[in-house]
Order: sequence, then structure tokens, then C-alpha cells
Amino acid sequence: SSQQDVIKRDWSDHALWWEQKQRWLLKTAWTLEKWEVHADARLIFMPQHKPVKLGLPNGIILKLRACFSNPVFQTVMGICRMLGIRHPEELSLLRPVEEKKKKKDKDLSEDIYDLTEKSTVSSTVPAVSRPCLYNGMPPHFADSDKLEAVYKMLSVTQPPPPPEVIAKQYRPASVVDKAHINGRWLDSSRCLMQQDIKGNDRLWLRFKFFSFYDIDSKYDVVRVTQLYEQARWAILLEDIDCTEEEMMLFGALQYHISKVSQSEPQMLCSNAALDDLETALQSLEVKMEGESSSASELLVRMMTTSLNSKYVYVFRPKKLTLKGYKQYWFKFQDTSISYFKSKEESIGEPIQQINLKGCEVAPDVNVAAQKFLIKLLIPAPEGMNEVYLRCDNEQQYAEWMAACRLASKGKSLADSTFQSEIDSIRSFLAMQKTNGSQGNAAASDESINPHSLVSPRYHKKYKPKQLTPRILDAYQNVNQLSLTDALMRFLQIWQALPDFGLSYVVVRFKGSRKDEVLGIAPNRLIRIDLSVGDVVKTWRYNNMKQWNVNWDIKQVAIEFEGNVNIAFSCLTADCKIVHEYIGGYIFMSTRSREKSDVLNEELFHKLTGGHEAL
Repeated sequence: SSQQDVIKRDWSDHALWWEQKQRWLLKTAWTLEKWEVHADARLIFMPQHKPVKLGLPNGIILKLRACFSNPVFQTVMGICRMLGIRHPEELSLLRPVEEKKKKKDKDLSEDIYDLTEKSTVSSTVPAVSRPCLYNGMPPHFADSDKLEAVYKMLSVTQPPPPPEVIAKQYRPASVVDKAHINGRWLDSSRCLMQQDIKGNDRLWLRFKFFSFYDIDSKYDVVRVTQLYEQARWAILLEDIDCTEEEMMLFGALQYHISKVSQSEPQMLCSNAALDDLETALQSLEVKMEGESSSASELLVRMMTTSLNSKYVYVFRPKKLTLKGYKQYWFKFQDTSISYFKSKEESIGEPIQQINLKGCEVAPDVNVAAQKFLIKLLIPAPEGMNEVYLRCDNEQQYAEWMAACRLASKGKSLADSTFQSEIDSIRSFLAMQKTNGSQGNAAASDESINPHSLVSPRYHKKYKPKQLTPRILDAYQNVNQLSLTDALMRFLQIWQALPDFGLSYVVVRFKGSRKDEVLGIAPNRLIRIDLSVGDVVKTWRYNNMKQWNVNWDIKQVAIEFEGNVNIAFSCLTADCKIVHEYIGGYIFMSTRSREKSDVLNEELFHKLTGGHEAL
């Protein structure tokens, strides 16, 4: 009977793995001779899907069946389909960082949510851009109470972690430390078996490309929750730098999100009439953007003139200088700013005209101290020129910051997003305003552990009783937000941080004798001098003519417009990882609704696969 059981068993998932050549023999119509398999070959007949323990950004561990025979890119697509995460191209798998474990922690068994029974989900769930929802969740989670509970774990934010849990996690102390994590990404073009991953191994699923496309709060509950958790941990573990004011605001938002998610039901029933209204409003919005009305043109012209007539203080830091800010008359035109000694001289030639296209724009703001600075890093042949603009007040800062951000992307003040950019900056400034005594009044009846909401440097700097009123003060500005709005606001503020989206790799530039850091961002590469810790050069992808990798000497070479050539070898990550980052970000920029909602997998592999794919 056991023989009959073996015959009856479903063998459809099994295939041959050729151990010496590290290759699956998946073309069943081919003979072994065609595969060039000889008598001494060791072939193993085994399932293509095996269980893995998958750590999610929110710290939950899922046990599920992953495909070990497809390229990792397709394996991630299968996992994301199962978990209800759209746009899987933004995520990838990496080898986990081991936690510091103490002897007494040994007995603590961790909770693992088992989804291995739903092994077929990834292949049976269709890949559609707007999936059907049942009671607000993908239908395959509605099969049982157990699966519904797992979906809740995926889609509901975790409570603030105890301070001792934060302290136990690995925390990067320098930009070089931050670079080491990026050596752990798996190769998207090769399968798990080829990368020495075994059944029941531990892997992390994380957002790798910080270019988030088409976020929709209705269909992206799990995606937004996991993105929030990844952003929250990046802030708590000081993976990304922010000011003290911003940290208090992040703390207040976490506190609010935790409070609201306990009281607000997550499973929102889909309302067909509301959906239709939403779709109609979206198409109306698109239609209105398309029609350039004379009224909106007039408004833009008014806005443009208001920016033309301003005195702004300028500071150009140079080594060994003690000179401060100088006041000049500024004009903003298209994507350039020109400045003159005075308003009267603005008819003639400017002292200097600065083209902001391709520059870095970073805020340096302290609302309480009425400090409104805009830091501009302007690309120049010899490196980056640093210029600070000092604004007099909030309104001026919001307008100039919005204009500089748009200009850096090559957009003028006539762009339809100009006003919304100003509004977004102003609402962010409003959140940082303190309300004086209100926070202290609220402190008495609010139970809050502030050390769960801020990074460890503030644990050392302030006692809980000093932090609590400051966090509750910032909380007064956000406590009216719905859960979805609070999550989206948290993500917006995270995305506005100067270092957002930077993934670091330690490299050695050709012709240089010292190690430097390459920062890879969604739209540019930056070169960081470790001795100073400063950005010395920026190269934008839209100025890139071509890039290639010399796989033999493991060197990446890039050619930019204007006869600029750079080459470097990678020290903390394989050059395939850097190649995949650059190609991946270029792929992300090609996505658009007009083209298709279907993922162009072939293009992704063409841009990221390297010599094996070609």
C-alpha cells in the first residue's frame, strides 16, 4: 500500500536539480543528452517549492512555501501575491542580520505563523492591479479564522516596541555600518537554490527600491502597513537621520497610529457606490489637469511674480571663512535662480544665475527658533557647490522650498503640482509647532512610554518625563488624523528627509587610494568622502548615457553626458547588487499607467540581470 501511496502522490512540483552545475533541469521535453548530463552527474529529484521562514518588516515571521527554481524576482512576485502586496518589483529578499542574543533568551520560542498549507496560493491568485476584496481582504485569507488572523497580523500596525527590544537590535553607528546590510541582498536573476538557500532557512522580505508607485489605501493595506513598519524601524534604529523636532513628530504619529489602530476596525467593507464615485473623481482630476485653463495659468503667473520679488539671504560656505549671510534680490525663473545686489539693479545682468536642475535640495528648519534654511548642493565639474538660502518666514520658505524642489526635477513654477507642494510643506511645518501648555495638560491623562517612540540616542539624552510633554505637544497637531491619513503622513515626512532612499556601498574609485561610499538613490548616485563625511559629487540617472560591469575584475563603469566617466570596484557588496540597484531604479522610472498595469518582467531582467541574463 505504501508503494501505491507513492504512485498516487502529486509529483507535479518535483523536478531534477543538477548539483555540480547548480542548475534545475526544467525543460521536461529535453533529453539528458541535450542537457549534456553524463553518467557521473549527481541529479536530485525534489520539490521546487520548499518552506522558508520569512521575516517581514513588522517583525512577524511567516512560514510559507517559496519557489526555489524560478529567479528570485519571480519568487518575490509569488510571495507578494500571497500576502496581498501590489508592485512586488519594489521588494526583494535578503539574508537576515543576526540579533545579539543573551544566554537567558534561549528559552524564548518565537511565534511563527504557518502558511505552508496555502502553498498553491501564489500560483492560483491572479496578478491583477486592482484585486477583488472580500470583507476588505484578499479572498484566499477569508477561507478560515486562522488565515483571517494572519491577515490581521499583516495589515494592522504593531504596538510601539518596548525600549529593551529597540536596544537589542543592531544599530548602525556610521555610514560604513549602513553599507553592510546591502551586501546581503539576494540576486534577483538567480534562484534560491543557486544562492545556497535551503528549505526552512530564514530570509527577510524588505522594500529595496524606494520608489513607491500608485499607493492606494484601499488595495494596499498590507503594503502601506509593512512600509510604515520598515520606515518606523529605520527611524528608531537611526538608519536614517532626522532632527530632534522631526523625531518628536515621528514619535507623536506612532503614538497616534498605535492608539487609533486599536480602536478603528481595519477590515473595511468595500462599498461599490463609493468606489464608482472615487473612480469618477479620479478621471475628472486627470481631465482637469489635462485642460490648461486660463484661470489656472493666471494663478501660476501670479505665483511666479510673487516669487520674483524677494530679498533672500545667501551663505556660500567655504573653508576658513567666517563671513555670514548676505542679502540679495532674487528672481526665480523656470528652473534657475538669479540674484542681484538690489531690486533696482535687477533689470541688468545678475551677479550669478544658478540652474537648479539636478541639484540636491535639503531643509534645515527649526520652527520654534524661526529658522528657515534651504540647503542647495549644486553639481559642478569639480564637485558640489553648497549654497544656503535663508528665508524670513514660513510662507516665503514654503514657496521657495517648493520651487527649488520642482526646479531640481526640471519642473518650472507653472507645474500643476506647485501649489500642492507648498501646501504639503506648510502642513508639515504646522505639525512641528508647539502648543505650549496644552501638551502638559494632556500628559496627566495619557499613558505613554516615550522611550518606545524615539531612537536610543534620546533615551540617553532625556528622561521619560522630559520627553512625554514634547511628544504629546506634537501629538496635539496630529490627533485628528484618521488611521490611513496618519500612516500616509508618517510616510510623507519620512520621504521628505534629506537621506531618504539612500542605500550605501563602500567602493574604491578608479585612480583613488582610499575607500569611499557610494549612495544609491531613486534618481541619482552620490559620492561620499569618508574623511569629511560629506557628499562631494552627485550624478543623476537622467544624465547617464550607459553603464556596464567588467565581471572579471568586478568593476562598474558609468558614462555620463558631458564626457564624464567614472569607474569603481565594490567592497561591501557584490558589484551585481550595485548593477541591480541602478538598473532597478531605471526600471522603476519606466512604470506608467498608460503603458500597462502588467509588470514588464523581461525589461527588469534586461536592466538588472548582467552578463548571465544577456
